[in-house]
Amino acid sequence: MTALRWIGIAAATLAALALAVVLVGAALPRAHVASRSVHVVRPPGDVWRTITGVSQFPQWRPDVSAVERLPDREPGGRAAWCETGANGRITYELVEADPPRRLVTRIADDALPFGGSWTYELAPAPDGGTTVTITEHGEVRNPVFRFVSRFVMGHHATIDAYLEALQNARTATAVISRQ
Repeated sequence: MTALRWIGIAAATLAALALAVVLVGAALPRAHVASRSVHVVRPPGDVWRTITGVSQFPQWRPDVSAVERLPDREPGGRAAWCETGANGRITYELVEADPPRRLVTRIADDALPFGGSWTYELAPAPDGGTTVTITEHGEVRNPVFRFVSRFVMGHHATIDAYLEALQNARTATAVISRQ
């Protein structure tokens, strides 16, 4: 076979694979729910300060290189911030806070190919530590990203990375505050 024929076969194969990824991704549901729990060897108040201390995120979350506090969002003056990191710039807002038990945040940028909310539940553990459960109610709008999220990364990948970083984090001193 000639080199040109091999190039044609390779190009057709790649096009077929790309089409398969798009078609399978389009067939997957946009929404998903993923949840994980972990034990953190710190009391709930310490964990709360860590997960709400957004300015401290770059110090303990390897996927975040910078955080910018944004003006509060209406209605209700909800705290907002922008994280810069491995996934680019993502804007978040605080939806609900019940210290030190429950925190709900959401991605506040509908232009992204993904979105959703995270619910953090903190429960005291008998040893003085904290059981942290994160539940992601996610939406992946782009069919290629849906395919990757489901079959390559897994819906739990971001939660797992966050919880691993949280287990290794030092206690933060600040909390999400009003400007």
